Amino acid sequence: MDAGEARYELVISVDARRSGQYSDAEKPRMRERIYRVLETAFAQAGVGRDAVHMEDRGDGVLVSVPGRIAVTRLLGLWMVEVHENLREENRSLLVPLGLRVAMHVGPVRHDSRGISGRAVDLTCRLADSAVARQLLDRERADLVLAVSDSLYVDVVSAGGKFIEPARFSPARLGLKEGEVSAWFHLPGRPAPDIGPIAAEEPGAPAGGPPAAPVGGPPAAPVGGPEAALAAMDAALAARAAAAAGRRVDDCDGDDEDGADRYRAQGDLSVHRNNVYQQPVHIGRVTGDSHRKD
Repeated sequence: MDAGEARYELVISVDARRSGQYSDAEKPRMRERIYRVLETAFAQAGVGRDAVHMEDRGDGVLVSVPGRIAVTRLLGLWMVEVHENLREENRSLLVPLGLRVAMHVGPVRHDSRGISGRAVDLTCRLADSAVARQLLDRERADLVLAVSDSLYVDVVSAGGKFIEPARFSPARLGLKEGEVSAWFHLPGRPAPDIGPIAAEEPGAPAGGPPAAPVGGPPAAPVGGPEAALAAMDAALAARAAAAAGRRVDDCDGDDEDGADRYRAQGDLSVHRNNVYQQPVHIGRVTGDSHRKD
């Protein structure tokens, strides 16, 4: 096809969660799993592999689907199969593979090296958005789907086989190109609550670190996916402690003003089953050196 021609196609962007924290030895296996999940889903949905264009993105895949294949089949049956295949892959993994999938329909240009166009750019931005990233982490999900506002209005809102518009939630995103609206879905779950999630600052470079959600888990630490999941668990535990009214002081037991603070758990009326974070005196001090005349 002439590179100057543009055809309206469904663009799909697939990215792996925290791919930069996989080691060089782990990345080939991660990539194998992504392709196995996607290609098996295409076969299960009755979409021939030769009917779609697929580009490798290192930690993900960029796909375009011609208009002769119904968009509802990809939004419905194909997404169901992707989710089920991903769950099957994750059953044997200590650290589950997470995928961010985005979809949009728009004009796409093909050349000998791949595809291009604003539709491609927008789809990739949606998959890489802070909302998609943080939903996947906060909800401990295997998969998050983001669709453009136009795709939701034109296709999703009408429903269909395996397409439930009530399970999508809208969000306003500040992307590099400006503000856009998008809709997010966690397969197999109710509509996600996007309220606490912080979107990107307008004009933020794509692919940069996501803004930390208010009260949510911090950015992933160095140390691989297991460390990232451990950090999320620690952050959630800290939030629960704060909600219960317990105050956690600095690690050295001092406040910023230098005043000593101590915490103790247990029944302080008896010297049994108590947990002390600092040396604590319970009861009356006895001995000649402390006796007053």
